[in-house]
Amino acid sequence: MTAPTEQDTPAPEPFGLGSSPLRTDALPKALGIYPYAADLWAEGLLWGAVLRSPHAHARIVSVDTSAALALPGVHAVVTAADLASCPVPGDRPVLASEVVRHHGEPIAAVAAETPDTARLAASLVAVEYEVLEAVTDPEAAFNAAPLHPDGNLFRHLPLRTGDPEAVGEFVVEGLYQVGRQDPAPIGAEAGLAVPRPDGGVELHLSTTDPHGDRDRTAACLGLDPDRVRTVVTGVPGAATDREALSFQVLLALLALRTGRPVKMTLTREESFHTHTSRHPALLRYRHHADAEGKLVKVEAQILLDGGAYADVSAETLAAATAFSVGPYTCPNVFVDAWAVRTNNPPAGRMRGEGALQTCFAHESQLDQLAKQVGIDPLEIRRRNAMATGDPLPTGQAVTCPAPVEALLDAVTELPLPALPVDDPEADWLLPGGPGGAGDPAAVRRGIGYAVGMVHMLGAEGEDEVSTATVRVSGDHATVICAAVDAGQGFATLARQIVQTTLGVSEVYVAPVDSDQPAAGPSARGRHTWVSGGAVEKAALMVRHQLLQPIAANFGMSVELLSIADGKITSYDGVLGMPVAEALEGKELWATAQCRPHPTEPLDENAQGDAFVSIAFCAMRAVVDVDIELGAVRVVDVTVAQDVGRALNPRQIEDRIEGAVAQGVGLALMENLRTEGGRPVNASLTGYRLPTALDTPDIRIAALLEERDVVATFGAKAVSAVPAVVAPAAVAAAVRAATGMPVGRLPILPEDAIAAV
Repeated sequence: MTAPTEQDTPAPEPFGLGSSPLRTDALPKALGIYPYAADLWAEGLLWGAVLRSPHAHARIVSVDTSAALALPGVHAVVTAADLASCPVPGDRPVLASEVVRHHGEPIAAVAAETPDTARLAASLVAVEYEVLEAVTDPEAAFNAAPLHPDGNLFRHLPLRTGDPEAVGEFVVEGLYQVGRQDPAPIGAEAGLAVPRPDGGVELHLSTTDPHGDRDRTAACLGLDPDRVRTVVTGVPGAATDREALSFQVLLALLALRTGRPVKMTLTREESFHTHTSRHPALLRYRHHADAEGKLVKVEAQILLDGGAYADVSAETLAAATAFSVGPYTCPNVFVDAWAVRTNNPPAGRMRGEGALQTCFAHESQLDQLAKQVGIDPLEIRRRNAMATGDPLPTGQAVTCPAPVEALLDAVTELPLPALPVDDPEADWLLPGGPGGAGDPAAVRRGIGYAVGMVHMLGAEGEDEVSTATVRVSGDHATVICAAVDAGQGFATLARQIVQTTLGVSEVYVAPVDSDQPAAGPSARGRHTWVSGGAVEKAALMVRHQLLQPIAANFGMSVELLSIADGKITSYDGVLGMPVAEALEGKELWATAQCRPHPTEPLDENAQGDAFVSIAFCAMRAVVDVDIELGAVRVVDVTVAQDVGRALNPRQIEDRIEGAVAQGVGLALMENLRTEGGRPVNASLTGYRLPTALDTPDIRIAALLEERDVVATFGAKAVSAVPAVVAPAAVAAAVRAATGMPVGRLPILPEDAIAAV
């Protein structure tokens, strides 16, 4: 046998912050052996199914479950009457009782021996409806009869700052529409409920908020929270909340009613009906600028369609209002923003909620303004770029790094992509692909720019807190933190934090359940900051426990010792001890919390310090458009992003690429269409998603590292802001190619057809 050569020896895995180790779940997911919630099983399993309303708005006259209960194999049928004695968090019932407010709203749920029996039994529940007129136009909601006891207006924010009489030499106006983008999770929405001997229930879910699900489920069922346990199982990735409240509660209720485990796996159509989507928006803007293109005044009216229930419409509206001008300075801003109730599908949390809708509008306005003033679209953005210390229209000073001008400079540094060559394969590179490109002479190339911003963490006084425990025993460490890794890579980051702080290479991140201290939901980049901060604090406490006796033996303070490359060394070089040796025979642990600085609600004039911090991104999009057919191909997207500190560069790039793809989807194809409130394309054949052939080359021009001094490690959230900016950049490029105004997302073929 020959000795292994240098080429045969595997390279050591990257170690600690700043490196790019492989995700722990990457290989099992790639091999198809990762256990998802849809794979769950239990002895004595029953299957759940839900009857949903075929109407967008109706009064329920009666519900008859007798035929369903008589079907062999059916063990339980539940309706709103089974939940009547318990309060429902928020304004959305688990099961509709008197009124149905959107198509697909749950009416009854069934548990049976097989999935087919459960679905058949659900269809046998007889419901008599009195169909009511559906309010599907958000503008009509203001004067329509109340659709809910809470009324039709979720929130109104009138923002007033500066001189209302101010005018500019140049004035441009625009009307913009943003469609209903659905998160369209590829992984099935599924879960399992198991009754417990103490009368409680254990929920196995692919949730992003285990403690929130536990508390809301317990409240709906009239149970103490400690009698409901949520176990996070196989989250396949999430750009929004994984399941609606009714899903968890119905699983738990059926398990308690039957005394047996109950599993539910939603069909693709049900999935579209169950989870929330992005808020459709109607935005009217008027921009004033002086002769140099500097903004003088921005006026806007923003209308968000929240659908049937409130969910996060109020906070989405706050973001839309605060970021209505974008990452630019303007002394005079006057905005009226509303979020209203309709009989459309409920809207909720989705990457960059609120900020995306306004980004499309304010970037479209700047393109118009640049044309009027007679300057380059890049130049007008540079002249108005926000910098650190500048105020938002809400009066809050932007104290974090705001390198907007540097980001704009970065996206121009990479060369533009080459034009398609004239060869037999070139038709693959033209809009529409082979056989659908039309006349190659009708193809025009356009280049567009956009800049956007998002807030991080909760806003308007929301208490952000996370707890983590770090245990070290021998040569390995364990992290216990209820932060769900929904694709953002928190588990990998937690390992890197402990590796850097303690010099221990083997770090295990425990599975998440609600018996652990709360860490909050996976949203708005909060786990990098809040949960990562908790892990770091706990690891630093363990580090002190480890180093304190060593420092005492050498008559020095702990601060004079450092840990690097698996070794403890002193400032003078006298001490050089492997970490493994120092840990031998010891077991150390610590628990810590992280809570960022507080924020405050916006007041009646939409003023206040509502946000913890802000992240920025700039993009250049290159598109080819067949101006006769209206076919669009996104050729290239170049990204420069403000990341604070790149804790895992490869993971950051992956997240940016995914977010850009999602933004391109909204720009060109994604729209959950409704007729009379009923979704008409609720399938993965009807709801078009970008494939690998639709995704452009995505190049990272810069990951700008200006550390945010109040953030954990100085890092910023990375996955929301590219999704916010990409649609606006693509629209700008189509506008440049065609000369057409492009006032809606997604861009339809008729929007990209230009007079030849």
